Amino acid sequence: MIIFVKIEELFNKSPRFLSILLSISISFAVTANNSSDSLQNNLDEVIISATKSKRILSSLPLNASIIKKEEIQRTNATKLSDVINEQTGLLTVSDYGGGEGIQMQGLDSEYSLILIDNQPLIGRQAGTFDLDRISVGNIKQIEIVRGASSSLYGNEALAGVINILTEEPKKGFTGSLSNSIETNNSIDNNLTLNYANTKLKSSLFFNNFSSDGYDLSDDDDLRTVNKFKNNTIQLKLGYLLNEQFRIKLNSRYFTQTIENIGSNLLTGETYNEEANINLGIEHNSEKIRSDFEIYSTAYFADEFLNDQNDNIFSQSFYDHILIKPEAKSIFSLKDKDNIVVGLGLKYETLKRTYFDSQPKQNSPFIYFQYDFNIDKKTNLIFGWRYDSFKEYNSQLSPKISGIYKIDDNKSIKISAGYGFKAPDFRQLYFNFTNSTVGYSVIGYNVFESVINQLNDEGLISNLLIPVEDFYEPLKPESSFSLNIGYDFKINNKISLKTNVFNNTAKDLIDTRVVANKTNGQNVFSYYNLDKVMTGGVEIEGLFKYDNYLSFSFGYQLLYALDLEAIKAFNNGDVYARLTTTSPTFQLNRSDYFGLFNRSRHMGMFKISYFNEKYDLDTLLRIRFRSKYGLYDTNGNNYLDKYDEFVKGYFTTNLSLNKTINKLIISTGIENLFNYTDSQNITNLSGRLLYLKLILKLNNKS
Repeated sequence: MIIFVKIEELFNKSPRFLSILLSISISFAVTANNSSDSLQNNLDEVIISATKSKRILSSLPLNASIIKKEEIQRTNATKLSDVINEQTGLLTVSDYGGGEGIQMQGLDSEYSLILIDNQPLIGRQAGTFDLDRISVGNIKQIEIVRGASSSLYGNEALAGVINILTEEPKKGFTGSLSNSIETNNSIDNNLTLNYANTKLKSSLFFNNFSSDGYDLSDDDDLRTVNKFKNNTIQLKLGYLLNEQFRIKLNSRYFTQTIENIGSNLLTGETYNEEANINLGIEHNSEKIRSDFEIYSTAYFADEFLNDQNDNIFSQSFYDHILIKPEAKSIFSLKDKDNIVVGLGLKYETLKRTYFDSQPKQNSPFIYFQYDFNIDKKTNLIFGWRYDSFKEYNSQLSPKISGIYKIDDNKSIKISAGYGFKAPDFRQLYFNFTNSTVGYSVIGYNVFESVINQLNDEGLISNLLIPVEDFYEPLKPESSFSLNIGYDFKINNKISLKTNVFNNTAKDLIDTRVVANKTNGQNVFSYYNLDKVMTGGVEIEGLFKYDNYLSFSFGYQLLYALDLEAIKAFNNGDVYARLTTTSPTFQLNRSDYFGLFNRSRHMGMFKISYFNEKYDLDTLLRIRFRSKYGLYDTNGNNYLDKYDEFVKGYFTTNLSLNKTINKLIISTGIENLFNYTDSQNITNLSGRLLYLKLILKLNNKS
């Protein structure tokens, strides 16, 4: 506890914080740049996302980790969010629509870039990307890069990058067929067919997933998760023209239908559709590898609710398109040094309900990275990327990382970088008025024209923010991130890793009241906030008792703070009351808890046992999340210790896998002790039982 208090004091003294971080990290003697299970993997694991070139994970000077296919299969996960939630420092949180987005190092899900096979995915209707749109059935590995990564990936990589890589076919014919049955009538079917020879690579994947959903509360007519079904089909082709040229095609198609049940007996449907296609050509020579790709993706959503007479009560649509051509070359230099150079263009367009126009954005970009070894112990990576925008300020995103290997068992890693997220179309062009309540939300770029129209119609009683404040462009959100780690392998049985991190974000975009309406409601628009900071420590460890039994753990300590809120508490400007009738009293700095929906402590403990004689694999996982606050319940607009908190909780998952020739029989229990919180935690449905069968189809030639 003394350590935690001292760390919080250091965070409060932010001018001295960066210099103190290094001494803290060295005193800990360990870095959390791998998942707990990944500590057991071979040292020659290859990661691509961190540098856009193949690098050995153990020698990478970044806070990165890999989730292997074997780990996903051992947990028997059917949803990507279940996989992510078992990684140190990562947490999926639900948005108002039930989507599962990822929180990384205390930064919201809208600040993590999600890739599939190295290409970005779109369809963030409210800022959150729903991870469960991605099937886990054909995932080869998941690469996670923590910390600002805009030096290679540009927009949305403020917190980090998650890259989902799907299976690449091996020589001959391979495949698998699987079926999983779970509580809530959840059924998951997968079919994979692969064929490859010396020139051709081909892979076909199909997934069908359906569920009756569940309801955690009987007090209303709504269901916590409605009945749904979705399908995914993916085709990957590659052909070797000669020793130097290869062409490739990767296409993916996803559809989902959700049965909506609203209050007052409203019923309807949500339909989602997503299509991705990537066409590329590769050229390899002795010193240069070049790639040219044209990537296109489209996401469409249509939603409606009808009343009891089958008349339309509400209807909305969302139609988003991204086209991205990109050229990249990797120049190999002496001593494994290399230079990466790339350029491209992002073209986006969006049609959406409550938009008066169809916004478009052309964003050319160029990036550079130099990966070089000073000596056999020291590796440095320096890079930058420039993104050009018309609607707001263009961005230059630098990053520098380094690793020093003290010996074969110990190494120090330091990485510092800049990340940004440009304002999205919703924040710029939204024009929405709630027909029932009567409030309005206006995008930044259309504020002047819309507010003048409302004023001419006699709907504005008081303008709180002058129109002139909207003349300057809305600034992109930005972050400076620092990660300092120390890897330590005690012996062949014990490994420890620690990473100290700090993210200082500024110009975050939020809503504020800009005008009062004559109906008593308000008009909201968007503006740039001052600084917030997230920081803490990630620790992971592994103990291999023998070749069959192992124990691993992961822990994150997190402080997520609004720096302007700290000033308000220090100045004595914040008050609270215990009840609606009790007198108010002044709060001080020690009463401030931090940002909403962040837990101070999160952890994972795993016990793995493999019985070689009976080919039986058992995995027990225990996950912990400490208390957190979702709402300000005492009316001062801050989260303080007198607010109501969601209490901390444990969940326990147990999986059992038995292999018989080419058949794998799996069973297990998720949320073993049936923990639920119907008011605050919608993604915990209670105890889940499942049975899964996987049939391997192999006929290699």
